[in-house]
Amino acid sequence: MGGLKWTDSEDIAIALHEKMPDVDPLTVRFTDLHRYVCELEDFDDDPKASNEAKLEAIQMAWLEERQDAR
Repeated sequence: MGGLKWTDSEDIAIALHEKMPDVDPLTVRFTDLHRYVCELEDFDDDPKASNEAKLEAIQMAWLEERQDAR
């Protein structure tokens, strides 16, 4: 099994929440979100392959993950 891809929004969201549990995803700019995803240990995709829709899907999944953890 390969690493995380841009389309793995739920798995990326879980990883981001575990790495940064106190961060409100709605306060994260897409430029920072892109960097956070690329810095994940298990991320294995082309950094240039992201787009606004993929980042938004990750952001919304991260928000849901954060709300579920409360």
